[in-house]
Amino acid sequence: MTKKTFQTLQDLSACVGQEVAVSDWITITQEQVNQFAEATGDHQWIHVDVEKAKKGPFGAPIAHGFLTLSLLPLFFQNAVEVVQARMGVNYGLNRVRFMSPVPVGSRLRARMKLLSSEPIDNDGVQMVWETTIELEGATKPACVAESVARRYA
Repeated sequence: MTKKTFQTLQDLSACVGQEVAVSDWITITQEQVNQFAEATGDHQWIHVDVEKAKKGPFGAPIAHGFLTLSLLPLFFQNAVEVVQARMGVNYGLNRVRFMSPVPVGSRLRARMKLLSSEPIDNDGVQMVWETTIELEGATKPACVAESVARRYA
């Protein structure tokens, strides 16, 4: 996919109600899953014990749901750029659903729809995004998250 580039936050804000971008596909590796387990202390066998997970309910080790969610900044960085924005911060989440397990070795991408954009202090905007994280080949997405971000000019 090609990164969507906007000159200003106002240009991006004009896209409220539209799908703004679709990220490139990324592959989930066992190394990522293991590193996430180390960082969070979540060492559940369905994530980190490859042999046991092969015999488990998903037939393979799966990514942590929160690992999938934590990829939101990467998806946005790879898909959307605002030239005249100096920084952005995560502000929160309104709603998150993990709809399909993500087997190690599978590929994910994100579809980003801008739901709202409101001016805030310090030359900023607060944007609410509906982000659908697609699992390649699956009928249901891996995750749907309503993400709230603040960006500053």
